[in-house]
Amino acid sequence: MDDDRDLPAGDFSSWLSGMLAALRGERSSDVPCGTCTACCASSQFVHIGPDESDTLAHLPGELLFPAPRMPAGHVLLGYDERGRCPMLGDAGCSIYEHRPRACRTYDCRVLPAAGVDPDDKPLVADRVRRWRFAYPAPADRDRHAAVLAAASALADRPDLLPGGVAASATQRAVLAVEIHDTFLHRDEATGRTAVVAPEVDEVRVAVRRRTGGGEIT
Repeated sequence: MDDDRDLPAGDFSSWLSGMLAALRGERSSDVPCGTCTACCASSQFVHIGPDESDTLAHLPGELLFPAPRMPAGHVLLGYDERGRCPMLGDAGCSIYEHRPRACRTYDCRVLPAAGVDPDDKPLVADRVRRWRFAYPAPADRDRHAAVLAAASALADRPDLLPGGVAASATQRAVLAVEIHDTFLHRDEATGRTAVVAPEVDEVRVAVRRRTGGGEIT
């Protein structure tokens, strides 16, 4: 990384709304990456679904292999001996306009949002520790606290995950964002929000609603 200065991550509630929209497929993530390519150079497997025909048409077939524990047609793009995505060139992503859905929705700010450290990925970790969210309204801090509470619950109770399968740091952080509403109560009379501790079964239902009881993608 080029320096150790803090990086503005944006207003938390605005970021959260945008992140959820990206996860629903309504938009791409809008990450102020600058020249950072940490996520492309951190030995990450990229999942590509069978419906991503445009992406698949721009990837050499020999770079892809079947995704474990997923239906036929789901594949992974690996990385080279340096841990870099093979589509990452000197000028950045060589298929940027045709990049996988996973790349379009990836936003490393989800990790500090959930208080989750990257799994043995020092380049991403360096970026993550520099992000700083803003909280212009009390609700911003409540929503962030709810995401943190959801992430903590998932870490403490891996049995809440489908099949008890361990999730990666990013998967756990994303899931915490998606189910954070379960940890947030809004008073209809006052409009105020507060973080709550839901019953385990409520969290389990929220997780199953997101994952369909299957693999976390």
